[in-house]
Parts: sequence; structure tokens; C-alpha cells
Amino acid sequence: MKKTNAARILDRLKINYELIEYTVDEADLSATHLADTAGIPISKVFKTLVLEGDITGYFVCIIPGGGEIDLKKAALVSSNKKVAMLKMKELEPLTGYIRGGCSPLGMKKNFPVYIDLAALEHEYIYISAGVRGMQIKLPPAGLILACKANTANLT
Repeated sequence: MKKTNAARILDRLKINYELIEYTVDEADLSATHLADTAGIPISKVFKTLVLEGDITGYFVCIIPGGGEIDLKKAALVSSNKKVAMLKMKELEPLTGYIRGGCSPLGMKKNFPVYIDLAALEHEYIYISAGVRGMQIKLPPAGLILACKANTANLT
């Protein structure tokens, strides 16, 4: 299994993780489909969303795969008045990642990161490894450390 930039960051920080491969369905890149395909409980799959605030600019939210982000909560925790999801065509130029393979680790720039409090309910969670077809299984505390993330209620 080829290591991704996200995995190399975790190696450098000596954070334990496991790479999990799964079959990609280009027609359905949802976290729910990923969980079903990989045999992972959806409650442990977390998706990476990139948003833009009217005051602070770009930031990243990591939320449960089965949930929806609450834009008002995201604005509040990120010190913005209004926020919007990043347009899909802007994702790769800004982060270096494509939809369905966006990891909070190893983006082109380090953006502020907020992780939903639901992650703390689990011994380990799954996030994108930075490519479609691969997830990283790691403890939430390891992700928080690696991303320098703040925890918040985002859903």
C-alpha cells in the first residue's frame, strides 16, 4: 500500500494509524457509501469540508460522515459572520486534493481546522488518506495533534 502525504505526516509526528483501502465508486463518493463499502460504521467515518469565511478566509471542518455541517456554528467557531462551502472547482487548486480524497492533513497550505466533538466519542475514527480508495484509521487525539485542530460542535 502506497503511503500518502497524510500518512507521512503522521509518521513524522509518530502518531499511530492504519491505512484502510476500499473500492471506489465514482458515481457515489458519499461517506455513507464509503462506510458501507469498507464495512466501517458511519459514526466513525469523518469527512473533510473546506469553507470560506467572510472575515478569516479559508478553514477546514471535520464532521461525522452521516452529518451535515451547521454553517452558523461553523461561522461562530471560526470568528466569521458568514461562511460558505468552497466551490468544488476550487478544491484541488486550493488544497491539492480532489472530492472524495480530501484529507485534513497535507493540504497545500495550513488552514485553521475544527473537528466536531463527536470524534471524541470514539477510540478511533476514519478520515481520508488524501486519495480516493484509502482511509486513515487513527485516534481522534492524534488527528487533533496533527492538524492543530480545535474541537467544536459543528453539526
